[in-house]
Amino acid sequence: MAAKRLDGATIAFDLDGTLVDTAPDLIGTLNHLLMAEGLPPLPLDQARPFIGHGARHLIQRGFRAAGQDIAPEQLQQLFERFIPHYLGRIAQESRPFPGCEAALDVLAAEGATLAVCTNKPTDLSVALLKALGLAPRFAAIVGPDAAGFAKPDPRHLQAAVDVAGGSMSRTILVGDANTDAGAARAAKAGLIIVSFGYTDIPAADLGADELIHHFDALPDACLRLLGACGEQSGPL
Repeated sequence: MAAKRLDGATIAFDLDGTLVDTAPDLIGTLNHLLMAEGLPPLPLDQARPFIGHGARHLIQRGFRAAGQDIAPEQLQQLFERFIPHYLGRIAQESRPFPGCEAALDVLAAEGATLAVCTNKPTDLSVALLKALGLAPRFAAIVGPDAAGFAKPDPRHLQAAVDVAGGSMSRTILVGDANTDAGAARAAKAGLIIVSFGYTDIPAADLGADELIHHFDALPDACLRLLGACGEQSGPL
């Protein structure tokens, strides 16, 4: 049997802002907390760049943007209210980005193993991906709690690749933010950045090997970075 062109490759994905547009439910939960504290809700576009560093970071940045700095003990209390509210609406408005599922199908058909390497807690990540019907596509779903480290620490990416049974020399991390760029560079993995995610640093400035603007471009970008294992017969 002829080798598939991405045999032996591991394509690891960030979750929020890369695979799934989770901003409506995350910011909706943040705004629920803000309004409960008598503060104004934030517009979605203003708060989107706050996503990607964990719920505590989102809460802290969100409250500061709404005009209130919060003490560590209040942050913990807000976090404990945030998680159950978010879990209750985890896929109410969150959806995969356009072209995501088709691109995952192509990558899998070409032999790639798919993984999720996210700073979202593992249980929330699994719950979201299950709710959207995406979980079975991934050989590993690894949050920082499961890895013991959080991106940009390269050990988080290494843990996800290990669970997926891959090798870092044949790994690409697909992400949207500086945490992804830092992890990929430190791990010496390939790096693809999507331009439609959540970042307060312009995507073009994150030093990606490939910058893509739609998931339709992902399979060919992976092939360019990893090369084909078998006979090439045109674009993916």
